[in-house]
Parts: sequence; C-alpha cells; structure tokens
Amino acid sequence: VCVYCASSPGLSPEYRKAAESLGAALAASSRTLIYGGGDRGLMGIVSNTVIENSGKAMGIIPRSLILAGGEGRGPVERAASQATVEQIEQGARNVKKDVAVVNSGNMQTIVVNSMHERKLQMARIAGAGFVTLPGGFGTYEEVLEAITWSQIGINQKPVIVLNVNGFYEPLRTLIDGAIKEAFIQENGRRLVTFIDPPPG
Repeated sequence: VCVYCASSPGLSPEYRKAAESLGAALAASSRTLIYGGGDRGLMGIVSNTVIENSGKAMGIIPRSLILAGGEGRGPVERAASQATVEQIEQGARNVKKDVAVVNSGNMQTIVVNSMHERKLQMARIAGAGFVTLPGGFGTYEEVLEAITWSQIGINQKPVIVLNVNGFYEPLRTLIDGAIKEAFIQENGRRLVTFIDPPPG
C-alpha cells in the first residue's frame, strides 16, 4: 500500500494517532508500506509504527534529497551522513542502472534519480492502492496525480483519502464543485474514496 503524507507531524494529535493506526493496520494485515522514505513527521510515524509491529516498509527517495539532507533521518540518510551516494550504491545488495536498493532489517530503501522517478516507482510497486494522510503541497500533488492516473486508465488502484479532523474537506468540496460545473464527470466521484475517521 502506497501512503502519501507529510514530513511534518502537524499540530493536532489526531494526525499522529491516524498515522500510528494506519501503520499498525498495515503491519497486522502483512501489507508492505510503500512511502517516500523520510523519517520525520507523519512519514516517520507511519514507517516506524510498521517496523515496530514487525511489518515491512519500503522507502523510495531521490538521490538529490539524500544529498540535501533528506526528509528525515531514515536508513539511507543515516548512511549518507557517513558516505557518498556512490559509496552507498557500491554497498547495495541490488544495483540496477538507475536504482540502488539498500536493505536494513524490515526496511528497504530504493534510491532513484528524481522526484518523478520516485512517484512512478511508488505507484508501480503499490499493488493494493493508495492511502493519503494530511500533508502539504507534495502530498496534494501525489494524491491528485494518483486520481488522475485512475481517470485516464494508467492504473485501476483505489485511492483513499483519510479525512482526519476534516482536513481534506476542502478537497471534497473542490471535487464536488468541479462535478457541478462539468469539469469532472459525475462518475469521477468513484475515483477517490474519502474516509472520515471517528474523532479521538
């Protein structure tokens, strides 16, 4: 399952609870977490919860983010503080032309060349679909792209938006408005499922 979410924890404790709940559910269902590879914010909470519950996680991160300090201190970022990306790749178990794979316990990190490749890899590997927690610009871009790919038939995987604390209510309103104004067809509603978690 591919999870899109923030590299910040946000202000509400409900965001953390939702990330922990999602991570525990993924581990319990033996579904591998596919995510952006960072160790900060909701990204880190989801991935750490998966690993703590004996689940498996796969982080996908561009080389440029590693060199810039990354989106947190995940396994590859920690390695990058002691070696260059080339040295990481030399020690990787599986190196292809444009991809390096670094394994650390139940965590596998794939190093790719660009943000675009990161998104493509995440979408390709995520067999069960996409789940979105609250986030910022990057999260919006990712979830909207996943919805668009479903619309044009690139994939038929479900896109689920966890509307924690009503965070994504503006997106639901935007979609409803676009359907009303005939910019999105009525059947476009089926491309994304909003789930409203119970409060607390």
